[in-house]
Amino acid sequence: MALVELARFQTKVEADLARLLLEAEGFNPVLFDEGMNYVLGSLTPIRLMVIEEEFVDAAGILADEGLA
Repeated sequence: MALVELARFQTKVEADLARLLLEAEGFNPVLFDEGMNYVLGSLTPIRLMVIEEEFVDAAGILADEGLA
């Protein structure tokens, strides 16, 4: 089970909205680079990661909500 990048967000709020949406749908997303984003701002986006096998379904959900 490898993690793959599903999306990048410039703010913690956007990243959390996407993460919570996927969690509500039964996925287990993980946010990477939150700390770096806090220190460096938009120079380092927050990456939303999902299990490789869930990528297509999760991408569809984000697209339907306008988050990808």
